[in-house]
Amino acid sequence: MPSSTSSSELAEGLGAVHFERPGFIRLTASDRPGVAQPVPERHVPERPWGWVWLLALALFVALMAGWELYWRDYGAVPAYANSDSSWAAQRRRIDQGEGNALVLVGSSRTLFDVQLPVWEKVAGERPIQLALEGTSGVPLMEDLADDPNFTGRLVVGVTPGLFFSGFAFREAAIKYFHKETPSQRVGQWLSQRFIEPYFAYYSPDFALETVIERQDWPVRPGTHPRKDVRKLSVSEADRNTHMWSKVENDTAYRDLARSIWAQNFTGPPPPFMDTPEKARQVVQKQIARAAAAVDKLRARGVRIVFIRLPSAGDYYAFEQKTTPRAATWEVLLQQTHLPGIHFEDYPQLQGYNLPEWSHVSSGDALRLTAELAPLVEKALAEQTAKP
Repeated sequence: MPSSTSSSELAEGLGAVHFERPGFIRLTASDRPGVAQPVPERHVPERPWGWVWLLALALFVALMAGWELYWRDYGAVPAYANSDSSWAAQRRRIDQGEGNALVLVGSSRTLFDVQLPVWEKVAGERPIQLALEGTSGVPLMEDLADDPNFTGRLVVGVTPGLFFSGFAFREAAIKYFHKETPSQRVGQWLSQRFIEPYFAYYSPDFALETVIERQDWPVRPGTHPRKDVRKLSVSEADRNTHMWSKVENDTAYRDLARSIWAQNFTGPPPPFMDTPEKARQVVQKQIARAAAAVDKLRARGVRIVFIRLPSAGDYYAFEQKTTPRAATWEVLLQQTHLPGIHFEDYPQLQGYNLPEWSHVSSGDALRLTAELAPLVEKALAEQTAKP
């Protein structure tokens, strides 16, 4: 027959047993009866925490110093980040009293090849640099066209494969400018004051995750991964930018940059331009967008000139094939009724060193700007204030 002895009777028979947990075991709810929401407690043993923190700091400094020295040995130098915040800071100048300034828009050729100090020396005015790498100048023109504060002069760089396709790799910078928060501005200010001028490793190309991603990993059968564009330039606080010396002096790195451009030369065209008729329609659309922006700008008295900076080698041959001058550049000038400066038309804009076919070397960019600035200033001066 089952026993009817209760657990309490059993406990009385055996005697009360009190169990104490060792100090290193976390207390549970049963150890704190009557507490509605028990908070876990863990005993922390005594340690020389001051020395622990000092050792951790020393290890951190050593690792960061090693990473910095590694990239300096690679050829990196401290430079200002060409970030959306940096672009927004220059764009904001137009709305803060410099609306009558000379402004540069376009893609990386306008950014790398036009040297602001040289322009200032030649023409007496330092332009505002708003060009964005990998980005058509059309969205930049449209943004300025919608800003009544801009009443100055505009130089629009035309890289055919970008301008006439509408490709805008960094168009998000425009949206960033219009939605930038105070905390983002503070972050930009702190970065430019205390980090960017002193650390060479402070670049997206040198981030650990980027380095890991770009290792020579095995490629899955049937896939053809594309290589991302590598670091090509060095920027200053006001986005005055020139080619990174490694592109000019390191043959292997230069060849890598060329091979990355070559991916565009050998691969199929994008789906929206994979037939002659589609390509023609895309070109017409981009020219129409540019013309509409020009109409808005000229109605406010803005004077505008287009520039086509040099390209060379396989890149130039690719542009001649896919965006021939007669079907793109000449049509743009005709429909906008604006002057254009094409490097093919001026001996002084030819004969420069373009290490990776698309941008002028840092030394030659000084000479190119000195030759280009008077041509641009003359073309702008010859325009009337309104059409």
